[in-house]
Amino acid sequence: MPIFESSAIAAVALHRVGNKATDEGYVLSEKLQSLNDALQDLLIRYFLSPFKGEDYYCFRADDDLRLNPVYQSACDIFDDPESLLDVSRRLASTLYDASMHPNIKGGDFFVVYFKECLFEGNAVDAIGLFKSENKEQFLKVMHEDEEWSREQGNNSASAKFRMDIDKGIDINKLDKGALIFNTGRENGFVVSVVDSTNRGMDAVYWKDTFLSICQRQDDYYNTHQVMQAYKKFVTDELPQQFEISRADQADLLNKSVNFFKQNDNFDMGDFARDVIGQPEVIESFQQYRDNYEKDNDIHIPDTFDISDGAVKKQARSYKSVIKLDKNFHIYVHGDRKLIEQGEDEKGKYYKVYYNEES
Repeated sequence: MPIFESSAIAAVALHRVGNKATDEGYVLSEKLQSLNDALQDLLIRYFLSPFKGEDYYCFRADDDLRLNPVYQSACDIFDDPESLLDVSRRLASTLYDASMHPNIKGGDFFVVYFKECLFEGNAVDAIGLFKSENKEQFLKVMHEDEEWSREQGNNSASAKFRMDIDKGIDINKLDKGALIFNTGRENGFVVSVVDSTNRGMDAVYWKDTFLSICQRQDDYYNTHQVMQAYKKFVTDELPQQFEISRADQADLLNKSVNFFKQNDNFDMGDFARDVIGQPEVIESFQQYRDNYEKDNDIHIPDTFDISDGAVKKQARSYKSVIKLDKNFHIYVHGDRKLIEQGEDEKGKYYKVYYNEES
C-alpha cells in the first residue's frame, strides 16, 4: 500500500469536462491553480486518502503502449513536469471523447503532479487524474455588524446572522480517480484506481475507454485469482463431480484460507497436497484451473509470493456457512471432525461437539 505522509502537490490543472453524447462541451483552464498551505493539505487529503488498496493496474494497448493516449500523456508529464498544463488540456479532450454515453455526468477534472510518494519502499513522483461529478448541498452561515460587549465580565457579541444554501465538492468522497506512479514505465506504469460510482457504463468508460488499463499481474493479482478460482471450484464444480457434504466444503475452504495465512509463498504442489489431499480431486481442480484460465484469459503461475492484502480481502468472502432450511445457520471455523451428519425418523441432522459455550 502506498504511503503519502511526505507527499506534496507540485502542480494542479483544473478543467471542466461535459458529456459528449449530449454535446455539453468542455472548458479548459488558462493557467495552473495556485495553492496556499491550507488548500494543499486539504487537497492531499481529498485526492490521496481513498487510495488504500493493493489492487493495481497498468496501461494497455493492442500493439504499442505509445498508442494509449493517457499512457503517452503520463510519459510526457514525467519527462517534463513543466508541461503539465498543456498535457492536461490534451487529457481533458481525451476524457471528453470517452464520455459518449448519455448517463455519464459532466464534472470538474483535475490533473495533479505529486512529489515523494512512497511506493514499494521507493520514493517516486505520481500523476493524479481525478473527476468530481457530484455536488453536495451545504448550509452557509454568515454574520455581519458584529459588536462585542465585555461589561461586567460578559464576553459576548451581537450580530446579524444570515443563512444561505450553496453547492460544492464533498472532500470526503472522491468520485473517480487514478494515481499513476512513475515506476514500471516499460510495462505500462503502475496505476491505482478509485471509482465510487462504479456502476454499469460509468465503470466501463473510466477504466476501459478513458484510461484503458488492465490488472497488473503481481503477487496481489496472483493470490486473488487462485483463491477466487479455488472457491468457485469448491462451491460450484466439486458438488457436480463428487458426493460432498456442506461441512466438507466448508472444511476445504477453511483449510485453503489457513494455508494462505500461514505461508509466505504459494506452491501449487504444496497447496494440492496439504489442502485438497485426494488425488482425484486434485486432478479435477487442475482441469478446472486450466478452464478458468482460458475462460478469463489469465495465467496463474505455479509459484508466487502470497499477498497478505489479497488474502485478507478474499477471506471475507470465504464464508463457511451451512444453511439449514430457514431455522439454523452453522458457521464452520475449525475442526471438521467435531461435526457429524446423519438422518433418523425426525429427519436430517448435524451433531456438533464442543467444550465451552459462550
